[in-house]
Amino acid sequence: MKQNILILAAVGFLSVPVAGAANVTVSDAWARATMPGQKVSGAYMQIQSDVDARLLGASSPAVPRVEVHEMKMDGDVMRMREVQAIELPKGRTVSLEPGGFHIMLMNLPKPIAAGDVIPLTLVVESGGKRQNVEVQAEARSPMGGGTMQHHHR
Repeated sequence: MKQNILILAAVGFLSVPVAGAANVTVSDAWARATMPGQKVSGAYMQIQSDVDARLLGASSPAVPRVEVHEMKMDGDVMRMREVQAIELPKGRTVSLEPGGFHIMLMNLPKPIAAGDVIPLTLVVESGGKRQNVEVQAEARSPMGGGTMQHHHR
């Protein structure tokens, strides 16, 4: 009997979350639907962490190339560039949205239709440890009908 209690105690100890691991929540994840022949899209979401953390990258089994990008004005030109990380300050919601930080979906093998679900894996680092956060981004039709032009740096 004592041996069983010790085994149960050891199993319980092993299931305790790793110290320093962030509790990351993602809400309102979506991707922009594309037109036939369009090879890039973006994914957007709200991310919050209960500790200081950083979004280091993303991947998807549905998209060959996924990068974390930022768009911002450089004089009177909107420029886009890949970033190595996005800071996720403790308790603050960080928005990945059109015209700001976002996830680039590149070399699309086929168009993304409204209603499609794009699986994404976010890589988050906190306390020197990395963890994966699984996200399902539902595709939405492009808003406003226009196209936004941007330039890589």
